[in-house]
Amino acid sequence: MEKFPKPIGPSMKITFVTDTYTPQANGVATTLERLVNGLRERGHLVDVVRPAVLACDEEGLEVPSFGLPGYREVRFGFPMRMVLQARWFRNRPDVIYVATETPLGASAISAARALGIPAASGFHTNFQQYMAHYRMPLLEKATMSYLRHVHNRSVCTFVPSHDVIDQLDAKGFENLQLLPKGVDTRLFSPKKRSLGLRQSWGVRTGGIVGLYVGRLAAEKNLPLVIETFREIQKRIPDFKGVFVGDGPKLEELRREYPDFVFAGVLRGEALAEHYASADLFVFPSITETFGNVTLEAMASGLAVIAYNYAAARQHIVNGVNGFLAPFDDKEAYLSQAIKAASSDLEPLREKARASARKVRWKKVVKRFETQLQGLADHEPVEREKEVLAINQ
Repeated sequence: MEKFPKPIGPSMKITFVTDTYTPQANGVATTLERLVNGLRERGHLVDVVRPAVLACDEEGLEVPSFGLPGYREVRFGFPMRMVLQARWFRNRPDVIYVATETPLGASAISAARALGIPAASGFHTNFQQYMAHYRMPLLEKATMSYLRHVHNRSVCTFVPSHDVIDQLDAKGFENLQLLPKGVDTRLFSPKKRSLGLRQSWGVRTGGIVGLYVGRLAAEKNLPLVIETFREIQKRIPDFKGVFVGDGPKLEELRREYPDFVFAGVLRGEALAEHYASADLFVFPSITETFGNVTLEAMASGLAVIAYNYAAARQHIVNGVNGFLAPFDDKEAYLSQAIKAASSDLEPLREKARASARKVRWKKVVKRFETQLQGLADHEPVEREKEVLAINQ
């Protein structure tokens, strides 16, 4: 685990508001845990407002929530404006970070505006793109309108990649700031490679393992993962496809593809061992704002095959430390995957690892600290007219 030096300036009181947090296994939860712990190690007081059902040992308010229909693992916190307003009136944070735009997040921004507390927001998930994948395409425009309204009421919106900044700017989002992501290169390392684990998958010496890590859900382009595994398998019989993750598609995939390995949700050393014990990382998702798993795979020394956007565009040079295909070009993606499977991967694996070592979390946390300090030190935010006198 990386150690974060103490801040040069005074400590801040920071509140995170989110619908997802550890132990949930997703990129947003992982990112938030890193930011929270990193800010605390740098001397700041941080609490986390989150759904009560999340079994985490955290400081902060627990709120009621409901599950997304058809995907119960995704929780939406109830709107809690008056509760939060009273809480923050009594114990005022210097700055608030709203990580999710659900009713809980929107109500947190309203409460912060009422009290004149700077509240930044984070655009971590392309919810508007999920509508088509969950057979609600007519809601995509309305969802984008809602997201724009919520984010533009915050003092700024942190975005993890230049691609998303460009997209949101074109859609009328304001005050966008880049907040890149990092990776724990001590946890995710080629040194974690396990011959025993590969043998348990049925892989013989010289065989190839293709790995997917992420939610097993409609928005992740899973049919192309399956097709990629099958195309490689045609050319390399001693190939094994491995899935790590959970989601609404897990049982269906297990039934239809019994020759693949489904490891379920993994964390920590077990997850790092699965990464390092594979050879190729197959990640054809087209709905990412970043894609933490890309950096985790690179840090583990894998050849990543991804579309040329988000984290892959920022960190992969095609044919040098990974393989890129034009965005949403299925045939090009399959071609790159076949090329990767037949290549000498050793030089590429070393360069992938070297690239990942340049983007450690301590740099990201220090940048975020500076950005939040700038918001906290700014002129006080004008309170909304409807602010109520609380506990007076």
